[in-house]
Amino acid sequence: MAVFGRIKVFKLIHIFVYAAFFTILRLINENEMNYWLIKSEPHKYSWEQFNKDGRTMWDGVRNFAARNNLRAMKEGDLAFFYHSNEGKDIVGIAKVVKESYQDPTTTDPNWLVVEFAPFESLKKSVTLEQVKAEPSLKTMELVRLGRLSVSAVKPEEFDKVLEMANS
Repeated sequence: MAVFGRIKVFKLIHIFVYAAFFTILRLINENEMNYWLIKSEPHKYSWEQFNKDGRTMWDGVRNFAARNNLRAMKEGDLAFFYHSNEGKDIVGIAKVVKESYQDPTTTDPNWLVVEFAPFESLKKSVTLEQVKAEPSLKTMELVRLGRLSVSAVKPEEFDKVLEMANS
C-alpha cells in the first residue's frame, strides 16, 4: 500500500510541476515582444506620410492570414514598414499602439484594424533583393509569402534586418 501511495504522490507532484512549468512558460511568452512586417504602397501611404501623421489605423486588410496576424498583435510589438510595389524595401519600424478592433471601413465583423505609430527610421533601407540574398532570411515570410500584406517576423530575422540596415 505504501508503494501505491508514493506513486500517487509522485503523479500528483508531476502533474503540479508540469502545470506550473507551462503556466510560467505561457506568462513569459505573453510578455515577450512579437515582430511583424506591414506593407504599404508608397504612392498610397508612404513611410514619410506615416511619420507626418504620427499615428495611423491599419485598415483595409482583406486576407484571412493577414487578419490573423493583426489579431495576434499586442500593444508594444514592433513591425517593419515595407514599401511594396515601388521601392520594395523595408524603410522603418512602427510600434503597435492599439490592439485589434473592428475595421470601421466595413460592417463585416471578420475584418480588423490595428493602430501604429512610427518608432524609428532605418539608417538605410533594406531591399527585397538584399533580404532574398541573405541565407539566414530565406524562410522569412516576406520571401516565402510575398503577397501577404501583414506577416510575422522571427526575432532572429528582425535582428538580422536591423544589422543589415546599420551596416
